[in-house]
Amino acid sequence: MLEGRNIHKKYGNLEVLKGISIRVNPAEIVSIVGSSGAGKSTLLHILGTLDKADSGEVFLDKTELTRLDTQALSVIRNEKTGFVFQFHNLMAELTAEENICLPAWIGKRDRQETRERAAELMKILNISHRSGHLPSEMSGGEQQRVAVARALINNPRYVFADEPSGNLDTQNAGELHELFFTLRDNYGCSFVIVTHNLALAERSDRIVELKDGKIV
Repeated sequence: MLEGRNIHKKYGNLEVLKGISIRVNPAEIVSIVGSSGAGKSTLLHILGTLDKADSGEVFLDKTELTRLDTQALSVIRNEKTGFVFQFHNLMAELTAEENICLPAWIGKRDRQETRERAAELMKILNISHRSGHLPSEMSGGEQQRVAVARALINNPRYVFADEPSGNLDTQNAGELHELFFTLRDNYGCSFVIVTHNLALAERSDRIVELKDGKIV
């Protein structure tokens, strides 16, 4: 279980999060919604340990992440979490397969097993035919599927997605959303998704709405 307790965050004099408490259960899809500036991405980044709260606690499977040092957090991120962003952040000089495998190779996982898992993910995401292609040779939707596969390569417990369909057209956005549910059902991972897409949010197991730094 992932849990944030009484999270506060300021940037200068601007108080972005004002005592947020949230829990994400295993194999649950949670959408975080709200207007721009409500603190959605800030909360997501704190839960995913990409940012630090000014006060409050974050727990993942009973481990208090806010007490861990940088190196320990890096291990947690590599082994238990995955990230998908609005911009794909793929390595331009690497093929689709290499981009997907990169987190596993960084974690020193078996190279052949990693390639086999990458092949499995590419098949589910319908991008097997792009395995040897560079990002510049793929469409935006295909690049985002590569990013999703990369997030899942280490079999994470939790996947954090920040506006994952923000740069996709309606068809590709709908297909990506459908894939999240397929991946949850197949692998049992939880998704925490920041989105303005109400169609995705309404299909989630639960919607968390932020307004002025608080859950409403």
